[in-house]
Amino acid sequence: MENKDEKYLILEQYRIYSEGKDKFIDRQFASNRFFLVVNLVVLAAITFVGQYVQAFVLGIIGTLVSIMWWINIDSYQQLIKVKYAKVLEFLETKLPEQPYHKEYADYMEMKKGNNLIIFGDFQKFLAFIIICVYFTVLIWNAYNFFMSQFKMF
Repeated sequence: MENKDEKYLILEQYRIYSEGKDKFIDRQFASNRFFLVVNLVVLAAITFVGQYVQAFVLGIIGTLVSIMWWINIDSYQQLIKVKYAKVLEFLETKLPEQPYHKEYADYMEMKKGNNLIIFGDFQKFLAFIIICVYFTVLIWNAYNFFMSQFKMF
């Protein structure tokens, strides 16, 4: 009887942890939406600002936000790997079936064959493109600001 109770407790721990992992992933998506919206607002503000200095400052703010976004994506990816590979797979060793282990093995097989587009990599690519846009804005506005200053003399 104790063995059955022990298996039930392990299954409950597994279920609770699995649900927590899903909520964690939902928070990651909410975080990505936040950073994307902030970047869109900053880019829109840059578009409507007429002065080089203001656009330059907004470009710096946008660059910093994008760098924080990149770091956030990395952090979430690392924590999710720990939740999958370490905790859930450990709990699965005590259960008759191991669905996350099977899913992860299939995932790694698809990744090895380059048959998989990883959403985290796409997010990083988007953050990188936005950082490049901000660098372009910074260089363009710095150039135009200095050129306008030299025309005064």
